[in-house]
Amino acid sequence: MSNDTAKPNTFILDDREVDIRDGETIFRAARRVGVKLPHLCYSPKPGYRPDGNCRVCMVEVEGERVLAASCIRTPTPGMKVRTQTDRAVTARRMVVELLMADQPAKEIAHDPDSEFWHTADRQNLTESRFPRREAPAPDRSHPAMAVNLDACIQCNLCVRACREVQVNDVIGMAFRGHGEKIVFDFDDPMGASTCVACGECVQACPTGALMPSTLVNEHNLRTEFPDRKVDSVCPYCGVGCQLTYEIKNDKLIAVTGRDGPANQNRLCVKGRFGFDYVSNPQRLTQPMVRKDGVAKAADDLVDPSNPWTHFRTATWEEALDRAAKGLVKIRDRDGPRALAGFGSAKGSNEEAYLFQKLVRTGFGSNNVDHCTRLCHASSVAALMEGINSGASPP
Repeated sequence: MSNDTAKPNTFILDDREVDIRDGETIFRAARRVGVKLPHLCYSPKPGYRPDGNCRVCMVEVEGERVLAASCIRTPTPGMKVRTQTDRAVTARRMVVELLMADQPAKEIAHDPDSEFWHTADRQNLTESRFPRREAPAPDRSHPAMAVNLDACIQCNLCVRACREVQVNDVIGMAFRGHGEKIVFDFDDPMGASTCVACGECVQACPTGALMPSTLVNEHNLRTEFPDRKVDSVCPYCGVGCQLTYEIKNDKLIAVTGRDGPANQNRLCVKGRFGFDYVSNPQRLTQPMVRKDGVAKAADDLVDPSNPWTHFRTATWEEALDRAAKGLVKIRDRDGPRALAGFGSAKGSNEEAYLFQKLVRTGFGSNNVDHCTRLCHASSVAALMEGINSGASPP
């Protein structure tokens, strides 16, 4: 459609009329109508503002001398934008080639499955003509994350993730010019910094400069790739953060945040990295009851790797029946106040309600408490948002 027949609040994108929406950039408008532009320093996830510093999303605007970064440029009525001109395509390809010069080769890349290498593949680039800078040393000081600044393109996504999305203000840019680099606090090793290990920077990084340590080997090269992904809800506190489990051979290898009303892709350290308990050999996977003739003693320690010295396997019916009889025995012998219940934030609000009902009506005691009241500020905030009360159900 020609500009003469375009509506007053529309612009032309590759000969297509697109309506202009308040605050929407050319990049987001293009994505809305199915035109895909490359991006590295921009994240479409909630909370990330566009920065426009990688210049890999450049488009040509008719009548303008220079190309425009589509992630920060908003359209105006009657504007004509072209995404596939020789000038725009060549510029985007050149940017990727320049960035590739400082990257390890794909064969030894820290993460060959990163957004950067997908972008390079779409540009049909395998190597760069330009000289490579001196590679910074890797940093494995953190137990959960691997830092590989030789793959960093200084897109600032990790800075925005830390400062603006999670508001931890640990990651920043330091030095100037050729010596500019990402730093943690005052250029400390990541493991010695004030990092709270939320992992938002890892999820945001498009190159593999920041990665979960569970996915890389001792040389910081990615060796683990999932064979399937499963959407789920975090099993820790009651906030209800949505996440995606990455699984290989039926074993969890990584977790990423998923957009949900409670978390908008964010996770805390437990939700993102605290999943190794699932495959821990000491994890209980079946009901057990104490062996007959094995008495309880305050100083008697049970080896969690070998509980069979004190316990044997049982059915759920037998285990629940023995637990119920033991609780009734204590109540009848010592009175209701001899019993107490402590709820867990890993359960839902409905389960917490049933638990307090068990203690109050079954035990006949008001000795009931819940860990949310003491330590889960995020759970309290979620309760306030959902039911207008920060008090946990017990």
